[in-house]
Amino acid sequence: MVHLRTMRGLSSLLCLAILGFSVLTEQAKAKSIRDNSQTVRPNIVLLLADDLGFTDIAPFGSEISTPNLSALADNGVIYTNYHSAANCAPARAMLLTGVQSHRAGVPNIPEMIPAAQRQAEHYQGVLSRNVATVASLLQTEGYHTYISGKWHLGHSKDLLPLNRGFERSVALADSGADNWEQKPYLPIYEKANWYADGEPFSLPDDFYSSEFLVDKTIEFINSNKDSQQPFFAYVPFQAVHIPVQAPQEFIDKYMDTYEQGWHQLRQARLKRALSMGIVPQTTQMKEMATTDKWSALHPERKRYEAKRMAVYAAMIEAMDHHIGRLIDYLKDIDQYHNTVFIFTSDNGSEVSGHPNPQHPLVRFAMNRQGYSTDYDNLGLKGSFNSISPSFASASASPLAYYKFFVGEGGLRVPLIIAGTRISAKGQRSNILSHVTDVTPTILSLSDVKQPNGYFGGRAVEKIVGRDLSETLSNPNTKIRTQRDSDAIGYELAGNAVLFLGDYKIVLTKVSPGNGQWQLFNIAKDPGETRDLSSKEPLRLQQMLNLYAQYERDNGILPIPEGFDRNRQAAINGLLARAKLPLITLLIVSAILLPFIWVYRLRKTVN
Repeated sequence: MVHLRTMRGLSSLLCLAILGFSVLTEQAKAKSIRDNSQTVRPNIVLLLADDLGFTDIAPFGSEISTPNLSALADNGVIYTNYHSAANCAPARAMLLTGVQSHRAGVPNIPEMIPAAQRQAEHYQGVLSRNVATVASLLQTEGYHTYISGKWHLGHSKDLLPLNRGFERSVALADSGADNWEQKPYLPIYEKANWYADGEPFSLPDDFYSSEFLVDKTIEFINSNKDSQQPFFAYVPFQAVHIPVQAPQEFIDKYMDTYEQGWHQLRQARLKRALSMGIVPQTTQMKEMATTDKWSALHPERKRYEAKRMAVYAAMIEAMDHHIGRLIDYLKDIDQYHNTVFIFTSDNGSEVSGHPNPQHPLVRFAMNRQGYSTDYDNLGLKGSFNSISPSFASASASPLAYYKFFVGEGGLRVPLIIAGTRISAKGQRSNILSHVTDVTPTILSLSDVKQPNGYFGGRAVEKIVGRDLSETLSNPNTKIRTQRDSDAIGYELAGNAVLFLGDYKIVLTKVSPGNGQWQLFNIAKDPGETRDLSSKEPLRLQQMLNLYAQYERDNGILPIPEGFDRNRQAAINGLLARAKLPLITLLIVSAILLPFIWVYRLRKTVN
């Protein structure tokens, strides 16, 4: 009996030992998986919105539903003091290289560069061969590299993504295009120039931009899903560049949202941004001279303006919806946990929308381009929609200015870096960060070295951006100080800015700017309501000296007297077609003429 009890006891002990060993084995396996997920190089998904304002998504204080971006924000760090360029091509050049836009060959979009500046090699508006893209650097180190979306860094075959580090590509080479069909949105283009893997490409009949771009991204990733190599997927959306268009089911959600107008929206977004800590409690907001009085509008005009903004909100939510499809796909193929997501915008809110699209001249010009501005069809196929400067100010609330200008509303945009590998979850970083920081951060996360002056057998520009990876565990770790060497300069068509620590000097040459240098503490006053230039003349002079050095180092050329971006785009559009047959050129001129009339009318209205 004693022997039997002893045997049973030993058996129980053996079972416990086996169970304990099993538990330890499972714990060891789980630890191994966790350790491995940190040592395996991550996939990188870079999501770029187009012309998205500072408070246009829910994590930054918007009323627009963006649940997938909100989920990313909860799973990473949002950067509330991040700055890009003031228009698209320079931003994309800096984003993909970490090099200042002038040194990368893209001081402005090519459509707006005047002839006097085009004589200079670095004023061509296309990505120079003297820079290495982050895609090229990752590809060399074994990454699969994909792009699906707007490129706008060169049309010729040697400048397309296929020859700038992207293994697979479907890319729009123009500044923008229709979202429902293969159609140019402006008469400066003969057609919408799409390319796939370097060859001209025809869009499918069921095309909608955000859906299609995510479909192609999934297709590219899926083609190598069994590969042991990580991937870099760059998805530059057309949303919310003009023409602003969206599926009806998304538009319907916002039909009653904007009936109170832009003043109410601007205040509501400021209130939410303050409560969420997106901007400091000291933030004040100034009214823009380009913002009309909502109360002075006729009820029918209010109804029309509210729908313009409803379509804008719908296009943002549609983009978020399709981002969600990409995330779900990565979960399905078990790649979500090894993926770092970066979401941002190329610049602030677009302001090119006419204050009154129902004006007869505007309708005439749009009809010549094959577009309608009718209320019932707004946002759908065949319609041309945009938001006016008034709602653009609300889109950037509480900041001043918008796209093309170097006020905070033109430069400060959302940035989210997220993923299960990011240790700081749902946290904010208010450090000064810049678009040139994205490439060095991606390289750091991927354990890829920055080029040391040479890449691919040629000399390349040095990356000037800073690595943000340390802020992914300690969000407010400063990567820049008040030292002169930490200054960030930028110039676009005569508008100029320099950041140094908490301060910024800014020159806005054209209306609604005053043509004078101003000094702001943007850490306390992101709304740029308190000019400190007279109170702190020594700081102003120090920063002016640094900007002068930036001009010399980057070969900044003066802008011709009387330069205007819209008129220059029309002129360049005509010159681009100068080699066409005479009859075709006359037809193009006839199409462009109404747009010039509209431009003059808009200046008068503004």
